[in-house]
Amino acid sequence: MPKTVDAPSDGSPPTMPSVDPVRDLSQTISTNGTNNPVQKPPAPPVNPPKPRRRGLGWLWLLILAALAFGGFRYWKGQQAKAQAAAAAQANRAAHRAVPVVAAPARLGDLPVYLRGLGTVTPFNSVTVKSRVDGQLIDVKFKEGQYVTKGELLADIDPRPFQVQLEQAEGQMARDQAQLKDAQVNLARYQALWDAKVIARQQLDTQAASVGQFEGSIKADQSAIDNAKLQLTYSHITAPISGRIGLRQVDVGNMIHASDANGLAIIAQIEPIAVIFTIPADNLPPVLTKLRAGARLRVDAYDREDRTRLASGTLLTVDNQIDPTTGTSKLKAVFDNKSDALFPNQFVNCRLLIDTKHNVVIVPSPAIQRGPSGSYVYEVGPDKKAVMKQVKVGTTEGNDVEVQNISAGELVVVDGQDKLQEGTLVDARQPNATSSGASGGSTASKGGRRKP
Repeated sequence: MPKTVDAPSDGSPPTMPSVDPVRDLSQTISTNGTNNPVQKPPAPPVNPPKPRRRGLGWLWLLILAALAFGGFRYWKGQQAKAQAAAAAQANRAAHRAVPVVAAPARLGDLPVYLRGLGTVTPFNSVTVKSRVDGQLIDVKFKEGQYVTKGELLADIDPRPFQVQLEQAEGQMARDQAQLKDAQVNLARYQALWDAKVIARQQLDTQAASVGQFEGSIKADQSAIDNAKLQLTYSHITAPISGRIGLRQVDVGNMIHASDANGLAIIAQIEPIAVIFTIPADNLPPVLTKLRAGARLRVDAYDREDRTRLASGTLLTVDNQIDPTTGTSKLKAVFDNKSDALFPNQFVNCRLLIDTKHNVVIVPSPAIQRGPSGSYVYEVGPDKKAVMKQVKVGTTEGNDVEVQNISAGELVVVDGQDKLQEGTLVDARQPNATSSGASGGSTASKGGRRKP
C-alpha cells in the first residue's frame, strides 16, 4: 500500500517525502522477485504548463477594427468640413465683385496709315571740289556750319592765275597794236589800188593780215577770260545752301580738280527728303490719290516707332517696282526746320491714305480671341460681365474699330482672365497714365490695317 501524505493543518502545501532511488530500486526488485527492474512511470511536474487562451486574438482584432472605423469616421468628417468650407468660400467669391479696369467705347475718326521703313536723305548733296590745281591757303568755314549758296569757303593761291591773266592781257595788247598797223596799211593799199598804182594781190594780202590779227585778238580775249575764270575758281564758294560736313583737306596742302574726296560735303537738310518703301499691293490707292492731286501726309517716327519726329508730304513714287522685294519706293519731303531729321537716319514712315469717320473705337487690350472669334467683356447695368461677340475692323495703334457695340458701353481692358459670363465686377476707369498712353498710342504703337 502506498503511503498517503497528510496535508498540514496550517493550509500550506504538503511536502513530498524524500525519495531514495537505490532504496526504491531494491524494493522493486524484492517485490517482483526477479532480476528485471520494473520501470515506474515518471512523476508529474510540479507546475504543469497552462493551455493558451485562444480568445485573446479575437479581442485584439475587434479593437483594431474599432480604431479603423473611428479613424474612417473622423476622416469623413474632416472631408465634409473641407467641402463645406470650400462651398462657403466659393459662395462668398461668387457674391464678391472682381476688380477690373474698363473703358467706354467711343465714337470718332480713325486714320488709316500705310507703313514703311525709310531712310533720310539730303534733298541735295554736293561734294565741294576745287576746279583748279593749287595750294590751299585759307579755309573760311567751320565744320558743321550752315552755309548759303555763293558763300566763300576756301582760297587757293591765286598768284599763278594772276600771272596767266597778265600774260594774256600782254599778248592781246601786242596783237591789238599789230592789228592797228595792219588796218592803216590796208587803208593805204586801198588808196593806191584806187589810183592803179599797186596790184590787186597786194591789197588782198594786206586785208588778210588784218583778218589774222583780228582773229588773234579774239584768241587773246578768250585767254584773258580763261585766266580770269581760273582766278575766280581759286576762290571756292558754296554751290548750294546746306550744312557742311567735316573738312577733308587741311590748309597748306595741294589740291587738284581730280581729287576724289574733295574739300567737304554740303548736304541740303532744309528741306530734307525721306525715301521709304511700301508693299506693291498697297500702291494703287496711293497712285489714285496722287493722280487726283491730293497732298498725302507722311509722318516720320523714330526707330522704336513711338515718337513722331516730323511731318511732311509725299512728293512722288518711283517709276518701277523692285522685283526682288515686291516693294515700291516713295519719296517724301519735310521742311525740317527743327533739324529733327538727319541724313542717313532710319525712320518709320506712316503715309496717311484715308480716314474713317464716325466709327466705334475701343482700346486694343479689350479685344479677346476665342474659338468662335473675337469678343469683349462688357460691363452690364447690373455690374456683371457679359461676353459679347464683335467684328474687328481697322486697327491703328491702340485703337480698334469694332462693330456690334454702341458708343458709351463699358468694355473691360484689364482683368479678363478672372471673368466669365455673369461674374460680378468692380469696374474702374483707367488712370491718367494709362489713358494718356492709350490716347497717344496712335503715335506710339504700330497698328496694322486689316486686309
